[in-house]
Amino acid sequence: MMIYLFLAPGFEEVEALTPADYLRRCELDVKLVGVGGKAITGSHGITVNCDMTAEQAVSLSAKELPDMVILPGGMPGTRNLERSEAVTKIITDCYQAGKKVGAICAAPSVLGHLGLLNGRRVVCFPGFEQELSGAVIGSEPAVTDGNIITSKGAGTANQFAFALVAALLGQERADSLKAVLQWE
Repeated sequence: MMIYLFLAPGFEEVEALTPADYLRRCELDVKLVGVGGKAITGSHGITVNCDMTAEQAVSLSAKELPDMVILPGGMPGTRNLERSEAVTKIITDCYQAGKKVGAICAAPSVLGHLGLLNGRRVVCFPGFEQELSGAVIGSEPAVTDGNIITSKGAGTANQFAFALVAALLGQERADSLKAVLQWE
């Protein structure tokens, strides 16, 4: 399985690195994809070296789409993700192909602006609900509706990561990871 986790300048570090770590613990191939280069600095000054750029990812995805794409939130990271034509193309292509799409915090707004949330049950960081055009807003820490997985923010990054694992590998694998990490 191939997973692209997009990082744009100003991303929320916890929302990006927790899913990347948990998915890699499950031995999944997570590629960190940088918007605007390979060294991307988050909203709290932590710089992460990515595996590839968004432009490289879009050229690769023309041959084979990833099984999942993940969008961390943070500001201005979310807006920078949305401004990237490469990112929005991969998101749209993956969604239309039935691949999994994860977004946390403010990042579900990107999906809302692309028109991908109509009738979907989703969550986001409080205050971004109006950006989720057509969505049914939930209150849980993380929600999976079909191929869309969303979560509220940095404080729910663990629940988001477990939901991503469950979406790809099943609930039993997510529960096994929780036990190893002694979560809950």
